Amino acid sequence: MLPVTLRRIGSHTKTSGGLAKAALPYVDAAGSETLQVYVSNSRGWALPPGDPKQDVLFRDGIGERGLPAYIHASLLVNLGSPTELTVERSIATLEHALLRGKAIGATAVVYHAGSSVDEAHAEKAMHQLHEQLLPLLDRAAAEDLPKLLVEPSAGGGRSLASKVQDLTAYLAAVERHPWLGVCFDTCHAWAAGHDLATPGGMTATLDALVEAAGPGRLQLIHANDSKDECGSTRDRHETIGKGRIGTEPFAELFAHPATAGIPIIVETPTVEHEGHAADIAVLKGLRSSEAR
Repeated sequence: MLPVTLRRIGSHTKTSGGLAKAALPYVDAAGSETLQVYVSNSRGWALPPGDPKQDVLFRDGIGERGLPAYIHASLLVNLGSPTELTVERSIATLEHALLRGKAIGATAVVYHAGSSVDEAHAEKAMHQLHEQLLPLLDRAAAEDLPKLLVEPSAGGGRSLASKVQDLTAYLAAVERHPWLGVCFDTCHAWAAGHDLATPGGMTATLDALVEAAGPGRLQLIHANDSKDECGSTRDRHETIGKGRIGTEPFAELFAHPATAGIPIIVETPTVEHEGHAADIAVLKGLRSSEAR
C-alpha cells in the first residue's frame, strides 16, 4: 500500500482494442501508479456504451493494482459556447463520462474550462455555466458518481479559465460546489503566462492556485513540458525536460504541500508506452530526491 501523501505518477493510457485489454498491459509496461483514459472519441460527440465485460476486467484490474483511474472528457466540451447545440452536447458528454466512470471505477472526470468564443458572450457564458453545470454537479453528488475536475486552458479564445486566478470566478459561478475539483496542467499554465521555469515560479503558481480555488480543491495534475514559449497560448506538450519548462520546476511541484497525495498524469509525446515510461521514471526520480 502506497502512503496517502505519495504523489502517484502515471500516464494517459491507450484503450484502443478494449479498455482492459489495452490499458492494463500499458500501465504495467509504463510503470504507472495511476492512469487516465478516454471513454469516447477525444475529438467527437459520439457516446459509446462501453463493453460490460471489459468494464469489469478494467475495474478489477485497477483494483488489484491499487491504481486510481481518471477519465478525460472529449476535447470538444465547451460549456461557455454561444452555440446552444455545443452546450447541450457538452453536458451530454460529461454525463456520459460520469456514468462510464462509475461503471469502470474511475475517481473523477477531467474537462477543459471552455471559452465564451467572443467578448459579447462572456457574461452570458458564466451564467450558462451556472445554469448547466450546477444541476449535473448536484446529480453527481446525489448518485455518488465520480467528481468533475475543471482544467484551466492554455489561454486565448476568450477562455473562461486559463490563469489559475481565473478559478475564483469560475468556481463562484457554480457556487463553489464541493463536487467540482481542479486539474492543474503545467503546459496549459505555462502557455497561459505562468512562468514556471523561473526559480520559484512553480511554487508561486501553486500558491496562487490554492488562494484562488481554496485548500483541497486541487485533485489531479497533468505534468507536461511545453514546445512553446511562456504565454504563447499554444498547448503543445513535450517530453519532461526537453521543452521550455525544463526539469527543475517539477522538483518544485513535488515539494509543494498542496500536491501531497495528488496523482500526477503525464500526457507527453510517446510511441506506445516507451515515452511515458521514460517521463514517469524521470518524475519518480524527482519524487525520490524530494523524499530524501
